[in-house]
Amino acid sequence: QVQLVESGGGLVQAGGSQRLSCRASGGAFSINAMGWYRQAPGKQRELVATITSGGNTNYADSVKGRFAISIDIAKDTVWLQMNSLKSEDTAVYYCNAATLVLRVPGQPYSPFDAWGQGTLVTVAS
Repeated sequence: QVQLVESGGGLVQAGGSQRLSCRASGGAFSINAMGWYRQAPGKQRELVATITSGGNTNYADSVKGRFAISIDIAKDTVWLQMNSLKSEDTAVYYCNAATLVLRVPGQPYSPFDAWGQGTLVTVAS
């Protein structure tokens, strides 16, 4: 199965910047898209940004112009550059990967949706 390992969370002052990274590993797989979601205390998980293997991006309105997602398929890694951070950006950020995995040798690849363990970003006002 595909595992995702995130890094880069922590405490940052409002107006500051932070960069999250997430690397996929484990077995034979290919990545269709990767993304970042977040969940603030007492709220539902929400989409932050996604990027396809071809580089097409999608952002939540709340982060447009402040956050930038990028991907290196060769390294199975996605980054989220967060600028002009606000207190409302405080949340646990989860990495997601839409992948195709080889479960049985000789069989077709099948879809697998992988999630990271989450990394806490705290923005102090």
